Amino acid sequence: MVSDSQAPAEHLASIVVRSYECDSYGHVNNAVYLNYLEYARHEFLKHIGVDLPALRASGHALLVARIEIDYKRPAVPDDRLVVASRAIRRLRVGGVMEQRILRGEELVAVANVTWVSVDGAGKLYPLPPAFDVAGLRP
Repeated sequence: MVSDSQAPAEHLASIVVRSYECDSYGHVNNAVYLNYLEYARHEFLKHIGVDLPALRASGHALLVARIEIDYKRPAVPDDRLVVASRAIRRLRVGGVMEQRILRGEELVAVANVTWVSVDGAGKLYPLPPAFDVAGLRP
């Protein structure tokens, strides 16, 4: 687990665009960006010590409740992208994460992702203690 003094301001995850992720215009399909964002969120949670398999085994889950995404520039095959993720808001049952997709210094897309914690029946559930970590406090 990452201590408060080691918690990153943001977590960086690298992705290389594959040709089959692109549409007929040769750009990454807009829906594929959601996969990039999810991959980066999972990497971020692992990095700060949140064990998602253990959370699921305990009868809880994290769900995306809302994604707001703005596409700024197209990405194309073989682009090397970085997804920068950081917590920007904490809620009793979840939070909001800002994620920026970058190609070098150039902003490709930016998203705000609202996520919530649910119990085994799919009802909103207060965040388990495993989520009281520095990386999830804005």
